Amino acid sequence: MSLYSEYLAEIETRKTELGLNPKPIDSAELLSEIIAQIKDTTNEHREDSLKFFIYNTLPGTTPAAGVKAQFLKEIVLGEEKVEEITPEFALELLSHMKGGPSVEALLDLALSDDEAVANPAAEVLKTQVYLYEADTERLETAYKAGNAIAKDVLESYAKAEFFTKLPDVPEKIEVVTYIAAEGDISTDLLSPGNQAHSRADRELHGKCMITPEAQQEIVELGKKHPNAKVMLIAEKGTMGVGSSRMSGVNNVALWAGEPTSPYIPFVNKAPIVAGTNGIAPIFLTTVDVTGGIGLDLKNWVKKTDENGEIVRDANGDPVLEEAYSVATGTVLTIDTKAKKLFNGSEELADVSASFTPQKMEFMKAGGSYAVVFGKQLQSFAARTLGVEAPAVYAQSKEVSHEGQGLTAVEKIFNRNAVGVNSDAPLHAGSDVRVKVNIVGSQDTTGPMTCQELESMAASTISPTVDGAYQSGCHTASVWDKKAQANIPKLMSFMNNFGVITARDPKGVYHAMTDVIHKVLNDITVDDRAIIIGGDSHTRMSKGVAFGADSGTVALALATGEAAMPIPESVKVTFKGSMKEHMDFRDVVHATQAQMLKQFAGENVFQGRVIEVQIGTLLADQAFTFTDWSAEMKAKASICISDNETMVASLELAKSRIQIMIDKGMDNEANMLQGLIDLADKRIAEIKSGEVPALAPDDNAKYYAEVVIDLDQIDEPMIADPDVNNEDVSKRYTHDVIRPVSYYDGKPVDLGFVGSCMVHKGDMQIIAQMLRNLEKLNGSVEFKAPLVVAPPTYNIVDELKAEGDWEVLAKYAGFEFDDAKPKEAARTKYDNILYLERPGCNLCMGNQEKAEPGDTVIATSTRLFQGRVVADSDEKKGESLLGSTPLVVLSTVLGRFPTTEEYKQAVEGIDLTKFAPPSEDLAVKPKFEADVAVKRV
Repeated sequence: MSLYSEYLAEIETRKTELGLNPKPIDSAELLSEIIAQIKDTTNEHREDSLKFFIYNTLPGTTPAAGVKAQFLKEIVLGEEKVEEITPEFALELLSHMKGGPSVEALLDLALSDDEAVANPAAEVLKTQVYLYEADTERLETAYKAGNAIAKDVLESYAKAEFFTKLPDVPEKIEVVTYIAAEGDISTDLLSPGNQAHSRADRELHGKCMITPEAQQEIVELGKKHPNAKVMLIAEKGTMGVGSSRMSGVNNVALWAGEPTSPYIPFVNKAPIVAGTNGIAPIFLTTVDVTGGIGLDLKNWVKKTDENGEIVRDANGDPVLEEAYSVATGTVLTIDTKAKKLFNGSEELADVSASFTPQKMEFMKAGGSYAVVFGKQLQSFAARTLGVEAPAVYAQSKEVSHEGQGLTAVEKIFNRNAVGVNSDAPLHAGSDVRVKVNIVGSQDTTGPMTCQELESMAASTISPTVDGAYQSGCHTASVWDKKAQANIPKLMSFMNNFGVITARDPKGVYHAMTDVIHKVLNDITVDDRAIIIGGDSHTRMSKGVAFGADSGTVALALATGEAAMPIPESVKVTFKGSMKEHMDFRDVVHATQAQMLKQFAGENVFQGRVIEVQIGTLLADQAFTFTDWSAEMKAKASICISDNETMVASLELAKSRIQIMIDKGMDNEANMLQGLIDLADKRIAEIKSGEVPALAPDDNAKYYAEVVIDLDQIDEPMIADPDVNNEDVSKRYTHDVIRPVSYYDGKPVDLGFVGSCMVHKGDMQIIAQMLRNLEKLNGSVEFKAPLVVAPPTYNIVDELKAEGDWEVLAKYAGFEFDDAKPKEAARTKYDNILYLERPGCNLCMGNQEKAEPGDTVIATSTRLFQGRVVADSDEKKGESLLGSTPLVVLSTVLGRFPTTEEYKQAVEGIDLTKFAPPSEDLAVKPKFEADVAVKRV
């Protein structure tokens, strides 16, 4: 059976079973068969083969793209003749293929001796921006050899005509509103975690957005208002909270955006999304990738009384009143010049933050990638020609306030800034390119990152990236057919690209399903590093880390850079003493609760960097805070540690990187050894006093300062989805933090200890609690299931060596076996302890879930509807979040404990200790020594 026959069979299956179009082609072998049928003018499949070749072949560096580019080049040269594809049309098709083989073909043509071929090819080449070193070297070599066309192309690049000749963003954009949901909209609504396996199949994955009914409503709105774009709205909430999903934006673009190219199937751009409280920072970056628009509507405001005081409801929350309506079907106008939102002639809102010069460039270029590559290409061309590049793009916004110190994030950005004109320190609001030190890709978005790398024609990791890791943690729980089909291909691609991979395509080292955030935390070996990772919980406790969509991860891998404004910061310090029976997780939750109380319900963390003075808490434990900052809606979080603690954290990181090396995980470039060398260098800098541990200046300026009173924390604190709140917008927000006494005797159906929020200490706490209960009662019985998933294999190995794993295994009714991994997700649970494979497990929601309608108490970060637990017909599922000892005790009792029961259960157990720094860790400003000399 030929590949083409198999493809036809697949097409029929997709059509009859799924109602889908033919899957886009990425196979070189299949496309070669299709080309043979095109050449055979008598072939019965020739007409369809032409359609597949022209309209259904993936661009970039896919194997199929290489075959397509070669055939198009042969047509341009006259070596092949296809009546339906003229040389002119062949060049047009090459222009839409986005780089890699297509640019190579265009260079072959443009630098040839045949002027009739070279000149039109050069005109197409001038429109391309995805050129890499091999391409630019060819141009430079030809130019230096006196090639006139190479000079002409370089002169066009130096003027950035690939950008300047694009159409401007329309001054007026009509939109018709569609309320996707009330309250915060998680990316789970737009791209459910349990459909992660299909994300690389864009049309198929698009079917999972919201509901089929909603999809049809969006289509009908578009038909009813053909001159308007459908704008998806989070009414009374924030759009795109939760995971950093490019797939969510892709789905919105598929249903409400516009095609990127007539020749690239199911890749749409320019969606428009909005929220009463704007767009989650990570999601907004993803919107920028597609050249879309994200609006902060502010259409609900806090109600005030006649004295100007905020009116509050019975729970003490501010009462909101509608400033203007955005009910589904409302036609509005975005004025991109005035930067206002109108309903007819009535001005509704100032939306200038959505139309900065940088964002306007993304919209004009069709996405942020093209701008990043365009700037690099313009700089290269000008440098090669020996001319000064004209100011085409908006200048990097460089904000500097004389006499004002630097926050920690400002110091990091100053150290890593690229192409800065001024020698003055940069402050918040500056918009700059920065070097990225560490990049992480996770396994459910990884296939899309591979697609993005192929689409931007990248073939190897940027040499300026210090470390990069591809995880296998999100698919660790169940080695099912979907994982077996997707994960090996992902690992092979990333390994060949130059990334350290959790699974070895060659099978030399044992598959490692460690939680990505834990690995990134270990391989970050500089407290002034910038980390980009394909997950919202990329929140390292060293350096500053930003969760990102799969496209931004791809861009960081390919270029070693990212572009973003320097964010504002909020300073968090502590006073008082942490009580012996409290866990650090309780401090984390209390931080959110006390902040909201101090600022009358305003979340001052949202969209900003939290700079928290951790002091002596090691990186493993401190990560619990930075990790949770995603749920606080912060853009990132930075831990300020003292010198001794930072050195200890770096030594710990070195030891874990060495374990990876010993397992055989280092690559040909010795990336892991390079990280150990960098860690040694950083340790020496700290010990010598040359560059102490990162700390803000004592005259730095913050958006707000929050002081957390540890004396107020006397009970375990729980983040509650508040599923029965009458105000739908207040459900599933992570903002409802309550003490355990609120739940007095509430039944618990399942407990989960795992995810990125736990560390080795949590596993030791479980073992000690089991010892105590055994000593007290002679044995341990669980009245509710307890699922335990250690974050990393290192932790499992250390627990085995120290004896704690033996205690856990003694009471486990199930223990993972890597030789025989589970092939199906568990649907029912017994009242036993389940020792699961390291990885995300229940937190991810794409494989394992609790039983529908369960009340779950978990150490996880996710309480979104349907994520950890779905609703049943009888009861809403609840994912309540708390500390490890609280989870363990609740499963032993089958209910939430009283405060006294809890205190007795943890007596004598070494919970995560935290004592705040005795004095402010800020330092005297020292810009030149600390930052300026380090700039890239």
